[in-house]
Amino acid sequence: MVELKVRKFGNSLGVVLPKEVIGRLHTADGERVFLIELADGDYRLTPYDPAFEKKMTKADQIMARYRNTLHALAK
Repeated sequence: MVELKVRKFGNSLGVVLPKEVIGRLHTADGERVFLIELADGDYRLTPYDPAFEKKMTKADQIMARYRNTLHALAK
């Protein structure tokens, strides 16, 4: 567990992530992270965009459905 302190940044509130957390998230200055609300009311901080995963799942379905067409177009 890592304890974070909420601080004021201008007109907003934020937290500073310790170096160890940044390393575990595999992120760096200027990169985005996502705070996801889970079904049980908890939160998860992740560098992975959940919307991107949904888009890739849909793309996989389309590619599987039109496999032969895409193969012919790739020639």
